[in-house]
Amino acid sequence: MDESSFIFAVDLDGVVGDFYGAMRRIAAEWLNKPLESLTEEVSFGLDEWDIDEFGGYERLHRFAVTQRNLFRDMRPMEHAPAMLRKLSGKGVRIRIVTHRLFIKHSHRESINQTVDWLDNYDIPYWDLCFMNDKGAVGAHVYIDDSPENVRRLRDQGCRTIVFTNSTNRSLPGPRADSWLEAEKLVMEAREEWQTGTLGLF
Repeated sequence: MDESSFIFAVDLDGVVGDFYGAMRRIAAEWLNKPLESLTEEVSFGLDEWDIDEFGGYERLHRFAVTQRNLFRDMRPMEHAPAMLRKLSGKGVRIRIVTHRLFIKHSHRESINQTVDWLDNYDIPYWDLCFMNDKGAVGAHVYIDDSPENVRRLRDQGCRTIVFTNSTNRSLPGPRADSWLEAEKLVMEAREEWQTGTLGLF
């Protein structure tokens, strides 16, 4: 870990990028269903959309990335690029940590789309990590929306903010319902780190 910088580890899908909004639009096409028939209140894995009979989540995800440029075209979450620029401007070292390489034979496309998307929205970052074990990257505070990731990070002793969506409402806080709230929580953690009092939430 870089001892001279306060490191903020940031998940992308569902946190910085509107992953579920983008997947809903793509799934409506893939399933040949009206957009409004697909609920926005989804769980992790999108079972509510009945995708298994069409090939399942992995097949939908592959289509979204390789045929519909999911990671290049998704919209950012409201305020996310601006708040990340603000945090970076205050000296926070942003470390992007995403597990986008879980589908074989699409890694180059996923990486290229990710870099293009980050640059297109002028999202600052010092490091870009594609990995499943997010706790291994070494950060002072994390933000994630995946229930599994949040639990694993907290079990590893990592201070983790939940970014709220329908997949994680059962998780205990601290949580951010918006990027305005996330920025405040990160700055509070940085102040504790500066005074040597940073601990687990």
